[in-house]
Amino acid sequence: MGGSGGNGSQTLEELRGALAAHRLVNLTGPLGVGKSRLAARLDGTTRIDLDLPRALSELRRALADPATAHRTLVIDGVDGRQRREAVSAALDEDTAARRPSLVVVSRRPVLADPRWTHPHIAALALPPACDGRITTMAAAVESQEGRALAVRLAGGIPLLADAACRALACSPPPASPGAIADQLAEVILERLGRELPGRRWRHALRTLATVRAADEELLPGGPDQFTRLAALSIVERGALGLRITEPYRTILELAYRWRRPQAHESARSHARDYRLTLLGRAHHGRERAELADHGLFLTGHPLLRRELFPAGERTVGFRTALATDGDDIARLMHEWALHSGFDPRRCERLTERWAADDISAFHLAHDRDGRAIGVANLMPIGARTADGVEPLLQQHSGTLTGGGLFLGAAHCRDPAARAHLLRHVLRQGVEAGRLVVSTASPDYQNLIRGLGFRGHGGIRDDVYRCGRNPEVFSNDLAATALPDWLGRIARGDAPEPGPGPSGTPRLSPKELRILLDYTSGMTLDSAARRAGITPNTAKDYLGRVKAKYRAAGRPTHTKIDLARRVREDRLDHS
Repeated sequence: MGGSGGNGSQTLEELRGALAAHRLVNLTGPLGVGKSRLAARLDGTTRIDLDLPRALSELRRALADPATAHRTLVIDGVDGRQRREAVSAALDEDTAARRPSLVVVSRRPVLADPRWTHPHIAALALPPACDGRITTMAAAVESQEGRALAVRLAGGIPLLADAACRALACSPPPASPGAIADQLAEVILERLGRELPGRRWRHALRTLATVRAADEELLPGGPDQFTRLAALSIVERGALGLRITEPYRTILELAYRWRRPQAHESARSHARDYRLTLLGRAHHGRERAELADHGLFLTGHPLLRRELFPAGERTVGFRTALATDGDDIARLMHEWALHSGFDPRRCERLTERWAADDISAFHLAHDRDGRAIGVANLMPIGARTADGVEPLLQQHSGTLTGGGLFLGAAHCRDPAARAHLLRHVLRQGVEAGRLVVSTASPDYQNLIRGLGFRGHGGIRDDVYRCGRNPEVFSNDLAATALPDWLGRIARGDAPEPGPGPSGTPRLSPKELRILLDYTSGMTLDSAARRAGITPNTAKDYLGRVKAKYRAAGRPTHTKIDLARRVREDRLDHS
C-alpha cells in the first residue's frame, strides 16, 4: 500500500507499544498510506493477505496452530463488509488456549462496523506522510512543474505519489493534470474494487467527486447505490450527504473532467442549481452557511477552488477563544505579522485592543491533538467594538456600521488548514448576514475580489507600516442575497480578481475558464461548448488573454505559450 506515513520510526514504535499493551490491534489509515509496509517491519510475524486466494482458510489454520501462538499474526486487507464479517467470524471460532497477538490492517476502523464482535481492540491510525517525504519521492521527476503536480495530487499518500511519478515519467512535457489524474484514478478504483465488487458504482463515484457532497437527489442509481457508495473507505457522511475525502476526490474529478468535460460540467451545473434552490428555502443560519460553502465550490471558480478547496486533507476544528488562550493568540498573531511583512509592534497593539474588547472575537483553529494552528479575529460590528474597528476602516467607518462581522485578521501557515479557516470565516459571515474585511495583503485582496465582495477603497493610513494601506471590502450575506451572490460568481459576473504575482495579468473568470480548458487539451470548440458560448467568443477571450500577457511584458502567441503561462502562474491549481 505504499510507504509509511508521517515519522515512520515513531509510528513503528507506537505499533509495538500498542501490541505490548493490547493483544488485538487495528492498524488503520487511508487507502495507499503505507499500512502494509509498516506492519511488515514488525519482527516475528505471520502475514495473511486477504487479497490472495484461500486466505480465510489460511487464517483459520494459523489461529489453530500452536506454533503461531508466540508470533504476531498480521491480517491484511480487512476492507469491505464481507471481509470484516469473515475475519470477525474466524476470531469467534478460535478456541485456542493461547491466541497470538493480532494486527488487523484496514482502511476504516473495524469498530465502526456494528457487525464486528470484538470490542477489546486498540486502534492505531497511520496518518498521511509528511510533505518532505512526498517531495523526496517526487524528486525523480525531471521537470519542476511535474514534481509540483505529483506532490499536489498525492496529498500525502505515498501510493499516489509513486503512481504520479511513474505516470509523469511516461508523459511528454507539458503533461496535462487531467491525463495524469486519470492514471491515478485507475489505481484508486482498482483498490476500491476489493471493497465493492463490480463496476456499476464507478460512474456514481465520479459524479460524487465532481459535486463534492451529494444526497440521493444528486447521485444516480437510487438508494441502493447510495448505500453502496457510503460503505467505501474513501467516502464519509456529512451534513449535505456523502463526500469523498481528499486527495481522492480531486483526482477522480480531474480525471472525469479530462475524459468527459461536457458531462462533468453538466453534473456540476445541475448540483449548483439544486443547492441554490435549497439555499433559497433554508430557514436556519447554520444550514445556509453549509449550503453557501458548498455553493462556492460548485461555482467552479479556479481561484476559489485553489484557495478554499485544495486537494490536501486536514482535520481542523474551531472554537472561540477563552482568557486562557492569550499566549496562543499572541503567538499566532505575531506569526501573522511576520508572514505579512507588518510591523510586529503595531500588530501587538491591535491584538491587545481587540482582546480587551472581546477575547471571544478570536476564533482558534486547532488540529486533531487540540493544538492551536490558526487564528481569525471576527468582531461583531457595533458600538462596543467601534474603537477596535475604526483604525482599519477610518473614513469608511460611518458607511459600514449596522451589523454583521468585521474580519480584522486571519492566519494559518498550512495551506489546507488555512482553507478550512477561511471557509469558517465565510460561514460565520453567512450566519451573521454580513462580512466586512480590511486587509493590506495583496493575496487576500485578490481572493476577496474573486469572492465578489464590494470594494470601498483604501484607508488613509499605512496602519501596519508595511508600505501598503489596507483596502476595505464588504458583502451582504443575508438569506435573500446568497443565491444571487453565488450565481454572480458562477456566471463570472463578480469583479475581476486583483493582480497576482509580479507580471501576472488580471484575468476575468470567463477568460480563465476558457484558458484552462483550452490548454488542458480541449479544442477551442469544445471549450466554447462547455462554457455555453460560441467559438468566436471563446477566441475573443483567448485574444484578450494574449493581449494582457503582452501588456505585462510576457508575449504569448501559441497554445504551447499559453500552457506555459498557466504552469508558471499556477493557474491550474484548482
